[in-house]
Amino acid sequence: MLTISEKILSKAGGRSASAGEFVEADVDFAMAHDGTSVLAVKSLREMGITRVFDPTKIIIPFDHIVPANNETAANLQREIREWIREQGIEHHYDLGKGVCHQVLPENGFALPGKLIIGADSHTCTYGAFGAFATGVGATDMAEIFATGKIWLRVPQTIRVTINGTLPRCTSAKDVTLKVVGEIGADGATYQAIEYYGEAIDALSMDGRMTLCNMAIETGAKNAIIPPDEKTHTYLAGRASGEYTLVQADSDAEYVDEYEFDVSDLEPLVARPHSVDNTCAVGSVAGTPIDQVFIGTCTNGRLEDIAAAARMVNDSMFKTRTIVIPASRKILLDAMDAGYIQRLVRAGAMIAPPGCGPCLGAHTGVIGEGEVCLSTANRNFKGRMGKGGLIYLASPETAAASAIRGEITDPREI
Repeated sequence: MLTISEKILSKAGGRSASAGEFVEADVDFAMAHDGTSVLAVKSLREMGITRVFDPTKIIIPFDHIVPANNETAANLQREIREWIREQGIEHHYDLGKGVCHQVLPENGFALPGKLIIGADSHTCTYGAFGAFATGVGATDMAEIFATGKIWLRVPQTIRVTINGTLPRCTSAKDVTLKVVGEIGADGATYQAIEYYGEAIDALSMDGRMTLCNMAIETGAKNAIIPPDEKTHTYLAGRASGEYTLVQADSDAEYVDEYEFDVSDLEPLVARPHSVDNTCAVGSVAGTPIDQVFIGTCTNGRLEDIAAAARMVNDSMFKTRTIVIPASRKILLDAMDAGYIQRLVRAGAMIAPPGCGPCLGAHTGVIGEGEVCLSTANRNFKGRMGKGGLIYLASPETAAASAIRGEITDPREI
């Protein structure tokens, strides 16, 4: 009578554990990026630890502020590169390789049944593969670097069933905004979410990553989609090791259950300054925008760029538009398919794979009073620039809005 999260944490902790119990669990993979690795390494040194527990299980992508935007960032990144060489860490993905939450799945580290901890809140993305994946602070990551273990309370689980067939011009991002809007920004605090239903089965792995990526926006500890043939197909030839499929028991206990039918789902938008402040795009259609951003660990994948390119056709963007593929592989694949060329001809600026303006560091920070329509996962006040306003939407809605220079229902394009 156990959920997927309970089973994975029981295995990692070496004993049967149910929701509410604490486990000291063995971590399969630990990740910190250029932003959080700095603090993790500083804490590690303050603890007097000179060697990491296992350099083959530590993954460090550089994605948040790459290329470095000032001397401070450049020097910190240089220091981390030196530490990586000193520790013999093999899995270092330097600038241009892509966003951590795309790099790990592409390189076969997001595996069913694994416990994956990242020093980044959107680590829950890897639940799309049936892993228990969650984010921690940099000092917690230092402890993991030192011991390979983490102390966790096993979360209760919410079961979310999504049925129906997505209408035209809607995608996984609209499903995600629907779920976040219904559950609320704190409606799943320190709980796991398990996704089921025909609409979930129909989602590509790209779409599943989008859905699990934003579980943290409900306060959830993690989200999991039970692995299936699509999972196997994605992992074929790329899995970094063996893995075991974990499914919930038929009589598993859930703290709450939600059911949605997306057959009539409209394109949705999250208004400033909360991700659960959602509405149908028609409610804000016509709102002038200063910038459109298509990318991030939420919607910078190949199917997202393809959707934006198809929306463009031969149109021209009326507002400044930034497109950032989530990885080098996606950039190359999008170039091979002609998507990048189409977007550039429409007026988009293509930036190197990475997080870009999502965290307000560089490559598209907005000014006070400016409005950005973004495919990112957060629209908090000041996130992309002090005094800026952020609306969240799908790549389809983003591209349609860039064409008109105002928030636009993609079905009109």
